[in-house]
Amino acid sequence: LWRFGYSARLLKTNHFRTAASNTSFPEVWKLLAQYSGRIPGRFVVVKKDRFSTMPETAEDKADLELYSPHPEVRGMTILNREAFKRTIVVPVLKVKKETVNTLVKALKHTVLQRPGLKRVVEDPKGEDSRLVILDPHKIREFSLGESEHEVLKQLNVCPEVSKYNLELTYENFKSEEILRAVLPEGQEVTSGFSRVGHIAHLNLRDHQLPYRYLIGQVIIDKNPGITCVVNKTSIIDSTYRNFQMEVLAGESNLVTKVKENNITYELDFSKVYWNPRLSTEHSRIIELLKPGDVLFDVFAGIGPFAIPAAKKKCRVFANDLNPESYRWLLHNCKLNKVDNKIKAFNMDGRDFLLGPVREELSRELSVLKEDQRISFHVVMNLPALAIEFLDVFRHLLVGEPCSTADLPTVHCYSFSKHDDPAKDIQERAEASLGTSLDGRCSTYLVRNVAPNKEMLCISFQIPVDVLYKRPCP
Repeated sequence: LWRFGYSARLLKTNHFRTAASNTSFPEVWKLLAQYSGRIPGRFVVVKKDRFSTMPETAEDKADLELYSPHPEVRGMTILNREAFKRTIVVPVLKVKKETVNTLVKALKHTVLQRPGLKRVVEDPKGEDSRLVILDPHKIREFSLGESEHEVLKQLNVCPEVSKYNLELTYENFKSEEILRAVLPEGQEVTSGFSRVGHIAHLNLRDHQLPYRYLIGQVIIDKNPGITCVVNKTSIIDSTYRNFQMEVLAGESNLVTKVKENNITYELDFSKVYWNPRLSTEHSRIIELLKPGDVLFDVFAGIGPFAIPAAKKKCRVFANDLNPESYRWLLHNCKLNKVDNKIKAFNMDGRDFLLGPVREELSRELSVLKEDQRISFHVVMNLPALAIEFLDVFRHLLVGEPCSTADLPTVHCYSFSKHDDPAKDIQERAEASLGTSLDGRCSTYLVRNVAPNKEMLCISFQIPVDVLYKRPCP
């Protein structure tokens, strides 16, 4: 459950434990949503983080003992591949050449299955036979079980298990095993990264920095298609949403191409914001739109909301303050052949809302007929600051709406370190809007950014008394 973003505090709550113990499994999800900050009538939706890692199993720990590089690599900061060589003793069966394939299939659960290692090797004592390597975890003390003996008897293979010296080289070890052998014992090992085209983006801890160039090279070696590894060296700039980075290994080409939800984007990763972890969130919002709807993307970046919305035949107004983001937004609009469906702006978000957004809403809402079902959506994906922009909606328009059903829906993102992040983001949104959102908003947990730091999206239809300034009688 921790991998799904729930806090340990929630899972240890006596009230929650009592309720969950008497509840069927599907109902537990509802309880989790309720206890993590329920909005009246709607549950907080919780989504699995695609980038989390599985905890170690008993077999993983056995692998660590057997498939470990030479201990002398501990503390290495400059990669020396030759130093990783090591010889281990594994069980083998001597088999005639013509029987090898049949035997390997029959003992598929007993034969060595480790990627990068051969299961069948030459027999140094005979050209007509081969040595089939068995999994040392399955063949304890080099002794076969009854089921294996039965298979060998049917194939007329001698059941004698021999010992074979198997040489492991740098190429045979996984990146996690290499880094665990190099970094100080007991220290956290980072082998995960965000992939942006040909770029691997790391976020190293302080204790890993002395080994950063080695880590970068290992990632290139073990991940085909990765030709550049970078490490973030500062926090994201709140104005342009980019950050300083250091190239750890490979080429220094940070202009890359990515594909998300079947749409291609090109970008300079050093100058614009791009986060592959938001792919599911982008598609979630796009699924809410219908052809003919209007989308105002206040902090559009290079277009992950705007371009798929235009592909869905929505009218799109996309804005970003960063000149580089604006340039790549225009480039990607042309790349995806939607440049005639998107009006792009390079403005401050507040000016965009007070200018183009207000003008379009004033024009559209005043002539919209009852039978016209057009929805207006405002996406504000700048989690560090977006909630502070909500006050712009106070009396943004003048007069009376034709229909309250047509009022714009806002999807505003924010970070929270609060014990109850859903309640926190709602209260902050209410403070900016100057009204209560009880019963008329929903909160979605997008992802866990860091320990005790969540990214959420609050969605609500702007209340009529907030959006409109009524003329004095």
